[in-house]
Amino acid sequence: MSSTEVKKERIIMKEKHLLALVMAAVLLLAINVPARASETDDRIESSFLNSYVYKMYLADEQIKISSIDGSVTLSGVVQVDIHKMMAQDTAEALPEVESVENLIIITEDHPAEYSDMWVNMKVKATLLYYRNVSGSQTEVEVSEGIVTLKGEAANQAQKDLTTEYVKDVVGVKKVNNEMTIAASSTDPQKTLMEVIDDASITAQVKAALLFHRSTSALKTGVTTNDGVVTISSEAKNEAEKTLAAKLVTDIRGVTSVVNNMTVAN
Repeated sequence: MSSTEVKKERIIMKEKHLLALVMAAVLLLAINVPARASETDDRIESSFLNSYVYKMYLADEQIKISSIDGSVTLSGVVQVDIHKMMAQDTAEALPEVESVENLIIITEDHPAEYSDMWVNMKVKATLLYYRNVSGSQTEVEVSEGIVTLKGEAANQAQKDLTTEYVKDVVGVKKVNNEMTIAASSTDPQKTLMEVIDDASITAQVKAALLFHRSTSALKTGVTTNDGVVTISSEAKNEAEKTLAAKLVTDIRGVTSVVNNMTVAN
């Protein structure tokens, strides 16, 4: 074989080797990409089902979640509109989620808007969001929009704060607070900070601001990073801006608030 033929043979061998490497890389990529995507989707679904919001509010509902390449679909049936909203807000706030399609259906026998049962659920949910009131220990009765609170408050400050929160809930006309004060008074400000996932904090903040009459009209942007909540929107005045930050500060899991809200001119 001549030297020219040898050179040609070597070139052909190199080209075949290079082609083999390229084909191997393409095959490896084809195998690994779906695996990584699947791991991401599994992580999203697991994070949703293990979130504080799901365990605290949604576990008894018939909610299903599926994720494909970060595109989440929520389906199933819930008893109240609050839970459909919170499921979406939680899913949207999860890391790696690209989009959320909410196909959850609310049962036909759900309470009519502004009915006593509807107001009752809003009040109970609102109290559960805040760390410095005792939502689980507060009994709520509603008659024609008038809310009566019973149960035991840790101290007078907690009782007064409960009244303040409830009277501002959308649909509440008046509050009669008949709660008793515990024999041994404690300071609600000294309650332990709960460790709650960021997505759940975001969902609770959005719900709380929506339920309060004073902030319900705000289209508030909410993001959470390690418990630090950043809120942004346009407030009508400084009082509205200050109130929004005050409400958010007391939400369970919030460690601090960055208030980026602007005030309308």
